[in-house]
Amino acid sequence: MTSDTVRMIELAMQGFYCSQILLFMGLDAQGKINPDLIRAMSGLAGGLGFTGDTCGALTGGACLLGLYAGRGTPEEQEDEKLNLMISELVDWFSEEYGKLYGGIRCEIILGDDPGNRKSRCPNMVLGSYEKVKTLLSEYGFELSGGK
Repeated sequence: MTSDTVRMIELAMQGFYCSQILLFMGLDAQGKINPDLIRAMSGLAGGLGFTGDTCGALTGGACLLGLYAGRGTPEEQEDEKLNLMISELVDWFSEEYGKLYGGIRCEIILGDDPGNRKSRCPNMVLGSYEKVKTLLSEYGFELSGGK
């Protein structure tokens, strides 16, 4: 079991959701703590506020890319590669999990089986985190760097 997996399990056991866990991981890699950001990520949990819409592992992954390549102050510029990375993440997620589970909406992925949350979500969060790390590396970002 990797240290990333252990950390994700720890965060899940503390009651954090997919999108929050992904941002925790990115902040951890940067040596940062930002409870406001983690709190804001709860709006993506359960498919956008537990509406069952787009999976939080995907939307959280897109936000994690934004943490590295987005704009956060008036003086900053959004990196021109951000939307390309997000597009590649969406394509990958759709191919990897959308085809497997019949779509990328949380309600479709989980279906009518409450046990699917424990069996499917951890793999999707870990897979999304690994894909985000790969994308960041391919596009010249360092995980420990940040803006």
